[in-house]
Amino acid sequence: MALSFPADLRYADSHEYVAPNAAPMRVGISAFAVQQLGDIVFVELPSPGTALEQGKSFGTVESVKAVEEMYAPIAGRVLACNQAVIDQPELLQSDPYGAGWLLELEATDAAQLAALMDADAYGAKVEGSSK
Repeated sequence: MALSFPADLRYADSHEYVAPNAAPMRVGISAFAVQQLGDIVFVELPSPGTALEQGKSFGTVESVKAVEEMYAPIAGRVLACNQAVIDQPELLQSDPYGAGWLLELEATDAAQLAALMDADAYGAKVEGSSK
């Protein structure tokens, strides 16, 4: 599968992304992370109103291979969770950057976006790790 990394997103080392130009910002996991996980069977997300700290766990994604923690790419307050992904975790495989988003977030420190990778840097990172 050819992986894509949309240029309008910013990526964390832990493979989460944030859409900084969306209102509200959306958070999800990259196509690379989805590919590494395999068939996803369960997603656990925080409740709206939860405060997230950058780099701290906000939920888990379970696949037939493993259960992995997801980490907040930036600090913020959860405005909404994608109930569709909770009900149908396979949305992460079919559309991680569209219907497979996880959280809508109100950033508490938008300056943290500067520390995240752009699509080119993230693509170079994951291509190096998959060889």
